[in-house]
Amino acid sequence: MRSSKSNGPQHRYLIALGSNMRVPGVGGPRRVLQTVRTDIEGAGLHLESFSPIIRSRPIGPSQRQYANAAAVVACDDEPRQVLLKLQGIESNYRRRRTGPPWRRRQLDLDIILWSGGAWASPDLAIPHPLFRQRSFVLQPAATIAPRWRDPLTGLTLRQLAARAS
Repeated sequence: MRSSKSNGPQHRYLIALGSNMRVPGVGGPRRVLQTVRTDIEGAGLHLESFSPIIRSRPIGPSQRQYANAAAVVACDDEPRQVLLKLQGIESNYRRRRTGPPWRRRQLDLDIILWSGGAWASPDLAIPHPLFRQRSFVLQPAATIAPRWRDPLTGLTLRQLAARAS
């Protein structure tokens, strides 16, 4: 959905997507990520690009393989509003935010970077604090936004992905 302003949306966001659980009525992790593309647009976020879906090993105790991807979205919303929209999408896929970290997940949507630089609040940090060490985030992200820069290191996503490989 495009902004009504003639110059288009004010902000762009890089979103990391992951799933390692089947969702009733949707399917396995790869299908979940394919389906969520429509939900992103339905939440008022203009989907500019979507990476290929990759498989990755889990972090922590989970034994299930993940399907991971990245998306660039545009909108006029500030980061907190985008976070709430993404959490709403996760809830539609029965995502629960209780229990230990690194547990299996129907859907995980994280804001990694945004065009406004850094953001910090009690429930959101941009850039995502751990993205530089996560090749399952950097590989798909570098395919759709290779020149985006980490505002803290100045490195591009392409450079960060090469270091994480």
